[in-house]
Order: sequence, then structure tokens, then C-alpha cells
Amino acid sequence: MFGFTQDIGIDLGTASVLIYVQGKGIVLREPSVVAIDKNTDRMVAFGEEARKMLGRTPGNIIAIRPLRDGVISDYQMTEKMLKYFIKKISNRLIFKPRIIVCVPSGVTEVEERAVVDAALQAGARKIYLIEEPIAAAIGAGLDIAKPYGNMVVDIGGGTTDIAVISLGGIVVSTSIKVAGDRFDENIVRYLRKKYNMAIGDRTAEDIKMNIGCVFPLEEVIEMDVRGRSLVTGLPKNITITSEEIMEALEEPATGIVEAVHSVLEKTPPELVGDISSNGMVLTGGGSLIQGLDKLLEKETGIKVNIAEDAISCVAVGTGKALENIDFLNEYNNRLDRKWQ
Repeated sequence: MFGFTQDIGIDLGTASVLIYVQGKGIVLREPSVVAIDKNTDRMVAFGEEARKMLGRTPGNIIAIRPLRDGVISDYQMTEKMLKYFIKKISNRLIFKPRIIVCVPSGVTEVEERAVVDAALQAGARKIYLIEEPIAAAIGAGLDIAKPYGNMVVDIGGGTTDIAVISLGGIVVSTSIKVAGDRFDENIVRYLRKKYNMAIGDRTAEDIKMNIGCVFPLEEVIEMDVRGRSLVTGLPKNITITSEEIMEALEEPATGIVEAVHSVLEKTPPELVGDISSNGMVLTGGGSLIQGLDKLLEKETGIKVNIAEDAISCVAVGTGKALENIDFLNEYNNRLDRKWQ
């Protein structure tokens, strides 16, 4: 596609990987899925091609996600996946790029080290890490350098990161393992319990995207769903409504609301005043579930804005951060990152 002279930003997410190249914008958007042949330990497919295999592979091939809850669960597969994606966006690696990778705000030192090692093995010359809320805020167009409180709620696939940001740093934050994947799991569990019906992760995600909601809609939506009867073992078709899915998603939605409350309670009064005036910003794919902004507004009394192109905010933020290497050096030094 192009020879590599640019630095790159990577949103290494539980559900998907986005890569931003300086001067090019987002050049890759692929699911974080790897398909492997168990008999030979050979990688069969990555990204979208591997995602299509989820739940549909022969016995010797397994399709898995090497990241869970926002962190690396399988180091070797993550490294190979990163190498594949970096190679995919470049015909020839002329120079090793500087790479900035996003991590959840609650990441441990061991988890940070795993990300750094994977990126170095994938061909990086120099590694920077940036917390997802900071990257999301930059990508959403917020001016985080001012002495003014900004609140960001980034809802990804594995984690929801909530942070109050001022003067280029995080003042108060939390990271919870309740996000898009938990929504999917609750839908699977709900249909199993109510209809004695088994569905796969892909079907659950389709339901979430089409009729998923966490706040009453003006008009109830219906959707036909196909699965397997747990009673007969035969194919089963049902029609479900958005009201039922709202019931299924109540528990994870409440978890996110409580986490937002918790951060607000720990935030200095002056910054709470700023947030009340300006509102909070939602980013990440999970923020697009219908009614989440209304639910948070109702429960907190604070205006909620969904960022434009919410799914890409973190990746765009990493790219913009790359344009200010001084900021990245200062930011990583401030966090006393031992691996630098």
C-alpha cells in the first residue's frame, strides 16, 4: 500500500484493532480474532476472515480472540496478529516505525509490559503507551491541555474506561470489565433462560446492534432470531423485541452508570462544575447502543454527548498524539514507565 516512513498509532482493542498512520488517517480496521490449526499450530486467518470462522470451524481449526477484557490473554497470538496487520498496511517496511498503543486506564505494569513486548516484536523502533480515555478525549476533539475538567466514558469491547481529565492528565479514573462483550453475553444468557435457546456470539452481537437498547424506545422494534433448541437440539426460530433486550442489558448498563457515579463522587468540586456546564462525552463502539446517553443523563443529571465517529475516537487520538512527541515523552515520564 505504501512504504513505511510514518509513525503509527494502534487501538489494540478486545473487539477490534484500528491502525492510524500519520498523514494517512485510519488505514486498517479489523476484528481482533485469530484462527489457528490445532494440529499444526499454524495461523490460518486473521481479522475479518477469522471472525467469519467464529462458531463455524471444523474440529482442527479454532477461532479465538487473543485479547480479553482490554488486555492481552495470549501473548504469542497477539504478537503474530500485530505483525500481520502491520505487514498488511505496508508493502515493504523501509524503516521501523515509532508505535503508540492504547491501554485501559487501570492496566497493571505486567499487562503494560506484554503490550510493549508484542509491539517491539511486531517491528516497532520505539514504543509509547497512552491511556484510552486520554486518546479518546483527543480523538473526540477535546482540548485536554487546559485547566478545565473534561469527562470521557470510553466503552469498548472488553472494558469501559471512565476518566476526568484536566491539564493533559487523568485526575480521577476507573476501568471496569463491563462493555460490549458483556452486553453480548447477557443476550446469550437471556435467550437461554427465557426461550431454552442457544445462540452464538455473532448472533448476539447482531441482536445488540439491531434492537439493543438500555432506555425505553419511542417504538418497540422486533427481530427474528435463529438458534438451536436446548430441549430438542433442533433449529429454532423466535421473534424478540427491543423491550426484552433492554431487560437483558439492564445489569451491565447499571454497572456502567454506577462506575460513572463513582468517578463523579471522587472528582474535585471545581471540575464537577466544569463537567456540569460542558457535559460528558461518550466514545467507543459500546456508546452507540440505543438509549445509553439518555440513561446516563437521567441518572446523573449531566448532559451526555456521543462523539462523532465514536468507534474511531481512540485510534484518531493516538494519531494526533503522535504529532506531539514532546507531549508523549512528558506523559510517559510522568507515569514513570519502567520499561522506557
